Amino acid sequence: AQTGNQVYHIDIPAATEAGILITTAPGGYGVTELTIGLIIAMMRRIPQCHKEMREGKWPLILGRVLKGKTLGILGLGGVGSEVARIALAFSMKVIAWGPTLTRERAEKAQVNYMELEEVLQNADIVSVHLKLSDQSKGLLNEARLRLMKNAAYLVNTARGAIVDETTLIKLLKERAIAGAALDVFAQEPLPPDSPLLGLDNVVLTPHVGWPTDQGYEEFAENAVENILSYMEGQLPRVLNPEAVEKRKLAR
Repeated sequence: AQTGNQVYHIDIPAATEAGILITTAPGGYGVTELTIGLIIAMMRRIPQCHKEMREGKWPLILGRVLKGKTLGILGLGGVGSEVARIALAFSMKVIAWGPTLTRERAEKAQVNYMELEEVLQNADIVSVHLKLSDQSKGLLNEARLRLMKNAAYLVNTARGAIVDETTLIKLLKERAIAGAALDVFAQEPLPPDSPLLGLDNVVLTPHVGWPTDQGYEEFAENAVENILSYMEGQLPRVLNPEAVEKRKLAR
């Protein structure tokens, strides 16, 4: 019974071959809320203000509001859809792309579907909510990141490997994009010599999107529910039901 939504650390084919069923126990609203929090912190430069005030300063910082800005969402799944819903409440325009997203699904979420390159070119904020896969790994490479506007921001609360981190650092130093807010990184924990730590146009959090009070409660409840259902002969949230056939063969 795997708590959480992802199983990157489990060798599913090996588990299947051994006849071991893998279930997921999803939970929490944490990533959605953190994404919105990071966007506001980044746009209003909250961490920078906090730091300067603790140094005895009284900074005058020009912030940017969300109202009227265009949010580009990459991956309109569970988290992406919720982020879109909240963004609409802020009177933002929302555009989206995803590898399996259709115009019909986007319209149901009151979102305009665009191709990936169009989202990057038109968004004031690009927020990444894709699953890590062979297709999404390194998706935001230099060519694609340079499609973003100079005044645009990037938010990544999905997986660090989706974004070419070295290129992102280069673009942030060049001010080719306005800034970034990151909860995930190519290497975690973030190395103490990472250039990201020295940039003033970045907001960083240590992969805290998932650990929340509600998230832990739902992880535990759903894991227990999976186990009890399995003991009653059901296979809830199972990723590899074919593992059962492997058991039959072993007998």
